[in-house]
Amino acid sequence: MTSSNASTALSIENRRSLCFLAFAIALLFLPLNRSSAQSAPPGHAPGWVVITIGDYRSLHAKAYPPDREPEGPPVEATLTRVDYDLRIEGDLARGRASLTVDVLKDGWVRVPIPAGLLVREAKLDGKLVSLVPGPAGKASNQLCALLSRPGRSVLQLDIALPVVSTAGEESISLPSTASGVTRASVRLPRQGVDIKLTGGLLAEKSEPGAESKWLAYARGNEPLTFTWKRKTEDHRSTQALRLRGSLTELTGLGEDSTTVVAEVNVEVTQGAAREVRISLPEKVTVNQVVGAMVSDWEMKDGQLAVTFLEPVEQTAKFIVSGETRSPRDGQIEIPLLRLLSAERDTGGVAVEVLGAGEIKEFKSEGLENADATDLGEIVSSRQSTSLSAFRYRAGDAKTARSLTVNVARYTPQAVLMANVAEARYNVLITSEGKQLVEARYAVRNNQRNFLKITLPQGATLWSATLAGKPVRPGQSPDGGVLLPLEKAHPGEDSPEFAVEVIYISRGTTWNDKGQFKLALPALDLPVSRTGLLVFHPPLFRVTPEPGSFRTEAYEQPMSAALNPPPPAPTRPMPLASPEASAAAAGRDTGALSELAVVVDQPRAQALVDNFRATLKGGKAAGILPIRVSFEGLGPSLYLVSELTGENQSPSTDLNYQRDKKAGGR
Repeated sequence: MTSSNASTALSIENRRSLCFLAFAIALLFLPLNRSSAQSAPPGHAPGWVVITIGDYRSLHAKAYPPDREPEGPPVEATLTRVDYDLRIEGDLARGRASLTVDVLKDGWVRVPIPAGLLVREAKLDGKLVSLVPGPAGKASNQLCALLSRPGRSVLQLDIALPVVSTAGEESISLPSTASGVTRASVRLPRQGVDIKLTGGLLAEKSEPGAESKWLAYARGNEPLTFTWKRKTEDHRSTQALRLRGSLTELTGLGEDSTTVVAEVNVEVTQGAAREVRISLPEKVTVNQVVGAMVSDWEMKDGQLAVTFLEPVEQTAKFIVSGETRSPRDGQIEIPLLRLLSAERDTGGVAVEVLGAGEIKEFKSEGLENADATDLGEIVSSRQSTSLSAFRYRAGDAKTARSLTVNVARYTPQAVLMANVAEARYNVLITSEGKQLVEARYAVRNNQRNFLKITLPQGATLWSATLAGKPVRPGQSPDGGVLLPLEKAHPGEDSPEFAVEVIYISRGTTWNDKGQFKLALPALDLPVSRTGLLVFHPPLFRVTPEPGSFRTEAYEQPMSAALNPPPPAPTRPMPLASPEASAAAAGRDTGALSELAVVVDQPRAQALVDNFRATLKGGKAAGILPIRVSFEGLGPSLYLVSELTGENQSPSTDLNYQRDKKAGGR
């Protein structure tokens, strides 16, 4: 159908609709027409009714009702894009901000201006635009532009921003906007500056002519901040290199081959290190060098050259892994790695026997015995049947060092690595919630180097002994206490020996009635049987809650290691004065206001003498522990349990209530 035919058909349809409408109106006003036809003035044909255009439109809407009313736009106007073009001039940044605005509503609308801008004038198509405060209920300091033309417009703002100076740095901050795209171009009339950007992405940085130019895009939901400062020339690369280092080596003596793992820490005190060199013993082959700063490594002429990704000005750390061939047993010379060109090198070496064997004796030069925990995690994390640790003796970096060990091999047998046959706890509790705990463990061991004990939270360790001898405890990376263990020879029955620790912890004060949770240390070994003896204040009645512990009549420990011979009588400590003696004789021991401990005077005097010798410039050998004796006071309660798993903290809940018959108020 052609366009003329379509128009003709549409006109015919409209005429039919109008005729139908006129016919309906004529029928509606038919009596009126008849009466008015007789009195119609000359010049008007009878049968017609004249109505207004408004009445016609109303009748037309009733005859042809629309489906639904058209919806208005979701917003009146949108801020589509913001472009900044600024130039730094002294304490101000001046320039232009171009706001691309899309107006969606007919009539006047408010377009918000980004808050915080100092606007000097606003123009639209070269004409000034009025800026008014925002509507009530919003930020009163935010200005809005009044626009009345639907469609897209670009609003030009002449703005200024203050330049903030702090600690040698200058910065400007552009406010966050609701636009989808925010672009900023900033020019600084000088060169040689370092730029830092927050709140966006620095897309371009150039120095055309005698100025610096930056182009950045903001995220939109946070301010865009430019911070710059003058470049500082670094002369470290031209200075002579001076460095110190630490090298900790772990050598594993296997039956077929020997593994060598070294942890190297480099500290640069002057200049910048592009590479470091390590002296390699004969027949040592390096397999891998791993480190965050390591770029490449090369073995040449008995040296290992490790190259860094960029010159190191402070510290660097890497791991060297290698291997060599050594005898299966007998006299074995340990290959020692040395850090070259270092003013001072520290660290140590640890030797372990892989498989069934042990180190019988050793001969060293430039080394001294050390605990494995002193050489870092690379050594302390090892669980070997035989491990010996040595520390580099203080001196010049060129000091001669050598180590030779005598290794004996045994026929491997399937034996238990380690186990706690019995654990005994004596706990003294006061009404203030203080706890003095004596923990004793009967341990069998032929494989483990350390026993890790995790004390309850807030507990303080007082003393530690191994087989009745004081030992210095170490500390694991997770905060646990590490105690060295005795090891039996492979193939032999492991005798039981006692490990004892005494610690104090604080809890909540006891009221007239309540519940008290008693938590015990967690071990990294399984415990076969546990006995718990609790001494509590006599003014309270204490009953345990059902759980892993059950109440039984008191029995002596079944392990012989926990039944030492009775100690020799000690001389009582004299009191300070007769008045103090009288006060001590009349004190109420049932109140248990303070924990009772007894200090062995001869041992305490020996500690004092040892400490005085240290102050005179000597070096005290061994450890200076304080031997604390546990004194049980008040009524007691004995509980037992079996089979406590590794790294599990046994605990029990105690219900207490003040006993009025015992004199409690």
